Amino acid sequence: MGSILQMAEQWLGLRLSAEQEEALEWYGAELLRWNERVNLTAIRSPEDVRVKHFLDSLSVLTATGCLDGKRVADVGTGAGFPGLVLKIACPQMRLTLVEAVSKKLDFCKHVAAKLGLDGVGFLHARAEDVGRHDEHREAYDVAVARAVARLPVLAEYLLPLVRLGGVMVAQKGESATQEVQAAQYAVGVLGGSLEKIQEVELPSVAERRYLVIVRKVAPTPARYPRRAGIPSKRPLAP
Repeated sequence: MGSILQMAEQWLGLRLSAEQEEALEWYGAELLRWNERVNLTAIRSPEDVRVKHFLDSLSVLTATGCLDGKRVADVGTGAGFPGLVLKIACPQMRLTLVEAVSKKLDFCKHVAAKLGLDGVGFLHARAEDVGRHDEHREAYDVAVARAVARLPVLAEYLLPLVRLGGVMVAQKGESATQEVQAAQYAVGVLGGSLEKIQEVELPSVAERRYLVIVRKVAPTPARYPRRAGIPSKRPLAP
């Protein structure tokens, strides 16, 4: 399939430097090394890491453009996807990683330290709690999440973090269109407006991938997000 540098240009139209490719290759090897003792990912081969983690994460940039100078929150980052990959590609972005599982956040801290990634914050917290903190509420240009929750729930995690005019980006699989329909009420209540659903094609991945882009057009009401656990149990609905 080729190197991540070659695939990024061929499939996404993105140009990475040799230094960025080297950083991603180290990241991938370290992910698989840690995965032998800490369960970080079900993906076990270097080739799949390049496509299903790295290329998939980089696809966010096809919708947002360069994120240098932007403040970005990655909610439920897991082992750093897409946040740390975007940071490697856009070194001048300011990134906050939100993760409730401490061992996964420890791995992210390790990667950021070893790669010398400045301007990265780490929050061991639930998304609902972060969204109620003045420091983070409506403070981000972009809030992104991958494989965290269905869209009606995810909107309540992400939109409270996004400033007016900013966007939330949800990385979704084949259920994207149905999830968007189910989330229309929640998105509107939380101050969002659907901007586009963008298909992403990845090499050797049969399942269709999509980026759901929601623009923040009005302030999120103060009562949202609700306390931790409630959005997933009772998604916003008419």
